Amino acid sequence: MTTSHGAASDDDSAEPRLQEQFDATIARDQRIEPRDWMPEGYRRTLIRQIAQHAHSEIIGMQPEGEWITRAPSLRRKAILFAKVQDEAGHGLYLYSAAETLGADRADLTERLIEGRQKYSSIFNYPTPTFADVGVIGWFVDGAAICNQVPLCRSSYGPYARSMVRICKEESFHQRQGYELLLTMMRGTDAQREMVQDAVNRWWWPSLMMFGPPDKDSPNSATSMAWKIKRHSNDELRQRFVDMTVPQAAKLGVTLPDPELRWNEERGRHDFGTPDWSELKRVISGEGPCNEERVARRRAAHEDGAWVREAATAHAAKQAARSGHTRVSQKLQEGTAA
Repeated sequence: MTTSHGAASDDDSAEPRLQEQFDATIARDQRIEPRDWMPEGYRRTLIRQIAQHAHSEIIGMQPEGEWITRAPSLRRKAILFAKVQDEAGHGLYLYSAAETLGADRADLTERLIEGRQKYSSIFNYPTPTFADVGVIGWFVDGAAICNQVPLCRSSYGPYARSMVRICKEESFHQRQGYELLLTMMRGTDAQREMVQDAVNRWWWPSLMMFGPPDKDSPNSATSMAWKIKRHSNDELRQRFVDMTVPQAAKLGVTLPDPELRWNEERGRHDFGTPDWSELKRVISGEGPCNEERVARRRAAHEDGAWVREAATAHAAKQAARSGHTRVSQKLQEGTAA
């Protein structure tokens, strides 16, 4: 039998009963908490998904972080700096959630920089113009909202609770990106062309963010059965398209899909098929910026080694002092008695 952290139980005969309790909790739409028994497959699936999510937040700081020093005004610098800082916080929330499952944060980081764990494919594309910053906010954070709002009802308590604050901040990021694009579209012809060019480059990678089609997704059905996620990849992709089309019309840009049109019978938009071979290449490490993103994360990890060592030494010193204080207090109490 497996417990919440995958440890073996002395009473394997209890496993069917615990499995029944777990299944009943999922069926009632209640939360699984860290101390609850859970199947090992559930725990592994959660660690994989939460770690990938955390890695994506940390790697996702890079494409926009490059523009902090080059943003065109102090206001834009401050907004961008705040957004990148939010993303760092999201990563920390999620790594903490993974730790409640028995995962080790240092091990997860090693797996990322060694290429043994993935992050979202969308962050392997370059940001050559400032319009890319706005389109990332509009498309990428908009797609994140579609995907992550249902995760607030995830069956695993720590993951669901961490998503509440993350989604609130992602909503701000999406509005910030769209506001930036509105401002640029009211500017010069060159600025409007810059926005349209960024939209053309980011549209299809944004649709790929939701993962492969349902028929080719190896993990989606299991995650949905356990109510870790609530909607399939294709459902979320459709939701994103339906949300984005009217926003594009308001903005005054054209989405680069000749097959995009409203289907009156379905009450949804029809749209073209992304290049899934490109998604496979990017996931496999062959995207435009894969090597650069991981190399920067590795360098930051190595450069920060002294900080981690100093923090560990400080924590040990504080613990020693605390222990010494408790011993002194007990001695004093014994003398007084």
